Amino acid sequence: MFIPLKDENPTRNKPIATFILIVINCLVYLYSATMSETGFQIFMYQFGLIPTEIFHLSELTPDYATPIALTPFTSMFMHGGFMHLAGNMLYLWIFGNNIEDQLGPFKFVLFYIISGLAAAFLFILFSPNSEIPMVGASGAIAGVLGGYLVLFPRARILTFMFLFFFIRMIYLPAKIVLGFWFFYQLLMSASSFGGGGGVAWLAHVGGFAFGWLWFRFVSKRRLNQWQSRVYTE
Repeated sequence: MFIPLKDENPTRNKPIATFILIVINCLVYLYSATMSETGFQIFMYQFGLIPTEIFHLSELTPDYATPIALTPFTSMFMHGGFMHLAGNMLYLWIFGNNIEDQLGPFKFVLFYIISGLAAAFLFILFSPNSEIPMVGASGAIAGVLGGYLVLFPRARILTFMFLFFFIRMIYLPAKIVLGFWFFYQLLMSASSFGGGGGVAWLAHVGGFAFGWLWFRFVSKRRLNQWQSRVYTE
C-alpha cells in the first residue's frame, strides 16, 4: 500500500483555490461534527447525493428536502468522518496545487467540479436505485490525480510504503503511485459489485478517468507547453 506524503514538483504561483477548497471542506466537516447523531444523518440525506433521487428525479426524504439538482455539488464538500476528510485533503494538497498552477484558479475549480460530477455520473449509472447518500470530495480529487498523471508522470512522490512487515519511506515516480492507486480503485470496484460496502469506488474511477482523458486529449500544443514547464525546472 502506498500513502503519498509530498511531491517534488514546485509551483510558480500560490495555490489559492486549492487552499480555499480545503478550508471549505474542513469547515463543512467541523459544522457536521457538532451535530447529534440524528442531526448528522439528516444532514447526510439532505445534502448528500442519493443516486435514486437523481436517476428517478424523485425526492426520497421530502421532510428535509434539498433541490435534487444541487446535491451533486453539495455532496462534494461533505465527509463521513475525520479520516475520510484527512485522506482526501492530503491528496488534494499534494496534487491539486500543481494542476491549479497550470490551469489557474478559476479553471482549476471548474475542472475540479466537473470531475466530481463525472464521478457522480458513473456511480449513479451503475447504482441507479441506491438510497445511500454518497458524500466526499474523492471523485473530484480523483480527477485531479488523473490530470496529474498525464502532466507529471515522472514527478517524484515521497511515499509511505507498507506491505505486511515491510515498511519504509521511498521516493517513487507519480506514474507508479497514481497508477497503483487507480488499479486499486478498479480492483475494489469489481469486487464490490453485488455487495454493500461503504466506499463509492466507481466514483473514484469515474473522476480519475475524466481527469486523465481531459488532459490526455487537450490540444497537443498546449499539453507540450505544460509538460515543458515541468521538465525544464
